[in-house]
Amino acid sequence: MENQSEYIEDLRIIKKVMEESSRFLSLSGLSGIFAGLIAIAGAAVAVVAFLDGRLILSDDFFNSYTSQKLNLLKINLIVLATSVLILALVISIWFSWRKSVKMGLRMWTPVSRRFLTNLIVPLVTGGILITILFFHQQWQLVLPSMLIFYGLALVSAEKFTYNDIFYLGLIEIVSGLMAAALPAYGIILWSFGFGLLHIAYGLIMYRKYER
Repeated sequence: MENQSEYIEDLRIIKKVMEESSRFLSLSGLSGIFAGLIAIAGAAVAVVAFLDGRLILSDDFFNSYTSQKLNLLKINLIVLATSVLILALVISIWFSWRKSVKMGLRMWTPVSRRFLTNLIVPLVTGGILITILFFHQQWQLVLPSMLIFYGLALVSAEKFTYNDIFYLGLIEIVSGLMAAALPAYGIILWSFGFGLLHIAYGLIMYRKYER
């Protein structure tokens, strides 16, 4: 009986070592929760401060803007989006670092580098396209593109971390396609994709891997 227990423990250790060597396990569910809350807060600020309290944006909303007012709106939205992104990244990195310390894992490994590479390529590509769309005043395609390219990045990076982010990525892509089909509801779908979905994903991750 004792030999059997030792055999089971050896298998558990071997499985753990193999998993740590092939997957980036420092992603924290708490980072997803806080990133979602930050995204919702950012969307709320955009709606209240810059979009006249409108959740549903029709074509005539932007057409009614003067050139000067439209340029100011662009600057304000860029500053807000950049602030939300930086804050979400800093919090995500901090929670991931805290989890790696707690689990005795290294954050910067060949696996984490491959994970970041697969994540960054779709994100950078999407970022360039979104910048082009933004300055060409293709407002209705900006929010859908954010969701779609973020979802593609998650799907691409899934093989180097938890399988859960694959399904998160698919739902993000679907949300982006819906936002493209229903552009007036872009803010609502963006808040759902980057806000509520992240919170739900973070709670699932925390319950499955960190409790």
